[in-house]
Amino acid sequence: MNEFEVIPAIDLLGGRCVRLEQGRYAAATVYAEDPAAAAREFARHSIRRLHVVDLDGARAGVPKNIEAVRGVVAAAAGVSVQLGGGLRSLAAIEASLALGVERVVLGTVALRDPALTREAAALFPGRVAVGIDARDGCVAVAGWVEATSVRAADLAKRFEDAGVAALIHTDIARDGMQGGPNWEASVELAQQVSIPVIVSGGVGSLEDIQRVAKLAASGLAGVIVGRALYTGTVELGRALEIAKCC
Repeated sequence: MNEFEVIPAIDLLGGRCVRLEQGRYAAATVYAEDPAAAAREFARHSIRRLHVVDLDGARAGVPKNIEAVRGVVAAAAGVSVQLGGGLRSLAAIEASLALGVERVVLGTVALRDPALTREAAALFPGRVAVGIDARDGCVAVAGWVEATSVRAADLAKRFEDAGVAALIHTDIARDGMQGGPNWEASVELAQQVSIPVIVSGGVGSLEDIQRVAKLAASGLAGVIVGRALYTGTVELGRALEIAKCC
């Protein structure tokens, strides 16, 4: 397994860098008018990857923050960018990769059109991840506004042999709340598939980083950190040091 990753998050809404609470668009807090500036600041550290979400795109079903994504990619030169939100066609996936995005994250389309997801993973080896966003263990799609009865693990198993680079597992109830990620559910998911699992949602302290990093042997490949970086409760440099020591 590759080295455990601490991955800063940049969520785009109306061209600005925001964070939501539990996926509620009405609960958005703006942290940066210029997402590229945030990307540049994160890229000063020895990170391997940025996690970018086009929130407008996730809700609309098509990419919406294209220029902001372009700016983030340029500002984070030398750092891989993974992008999710509104990527529900092969054309949208190809266009995003053409922007310089290293990896796309497919969520809604992974549930609704698994054949397209598998096709994309075959066409772009190592550059397609699947986003599994769950509420009470069941997958939610379309910007988390549509609930389903599909269990997170059942969706993950559909891509066991598809060549998917990673699973991004988010507990929606924890997202943006800084109360700690649902690492137990992420470990449970990782134990049922051979695909590396990246934990997302709820990181609020350096202790959270340490706890998840120590579970790397259980199949956890990284952790995404959002609001805690913007509020200062987690300092990125220190988080990277802690993750490396585990």
